Amino acid sequence: MSGAYSRTSGLIQRRTATVTNSTNESTNDEKEEKSSPDEDEDLDSKETRLTLMEEVLLLGLKDREGYTSFWNDCISSGLRGCILIELSLRGRIELEKAGMRRRSLTNRKVICKNDQPTGDVLLDEALRHIKETQPPETVQSWIEYLSGETWNPLKLRYQLRNVRERLAKNLVEKGVCTTEKQNFLLFDMTTHPLTDNVVKQRLIKRVQESVLNRWTNDAHRMDR
Repeated sequence: MSGAYSRTSGLIQRRTATVTNSTNESTNDEKEEKSSPDEDEDLDSKETRLTLMEEVLLLGLKDREGYTSFWNDCISSGLRGCILIELSLRGRIELEKAGMRRRSLTNRKVICKNDQPTGDVLLDEALRHIKETQPPETVQSWIEYLSGETWNPLKLRYQLRNVRERLAKNLVEKGVCTTEKQNFLLFDMTTHPLTDNVVKQRLIKRVQESVLNRWTNDAHRMDR
């Protein structure tokens, strides 16, 4: 009887030890899973935070030369559009309500939602113009006003000047680019060659993932 009892107690102890080990392993796994988001947050906090305008300019800059293509005449309007998007993402502006007539997005006016400063000089300057303008204007009109591409001489005061240079200066201050002088025969130009290639490669990867990886690769399944 004593031998049978000892064998039974030994089995119970081994089973208890097995259950305890499995419980400890599951607890450790849960701790690792819980700690992984914190590690991701720490990694994100260490990354260089860029505004949408700075990201677009960084994509357009040549790595070694440090300037955008002379044939790129769309980046000016694109940067002004990014300013409006950034203001909207920060809760400073919004489009007026569609109302009963269900007007399209292009016909709806831009309204100042919150006039608190953002801390960014370009954003605050554009926000001040939008706040002071009555009646409100559409998104297309504001892109034209902020870029200076308007035939209305009374709206030329809304033009944001030296946007690329100011954004490039921000990239230099954040350690992404540097400042150099290059001679182009007839004139000297300030350029901003890339110094931190990791930031740009990470940005390109994000664009590729959002545009390519999330796009269906089956032509029959595409929305038409």
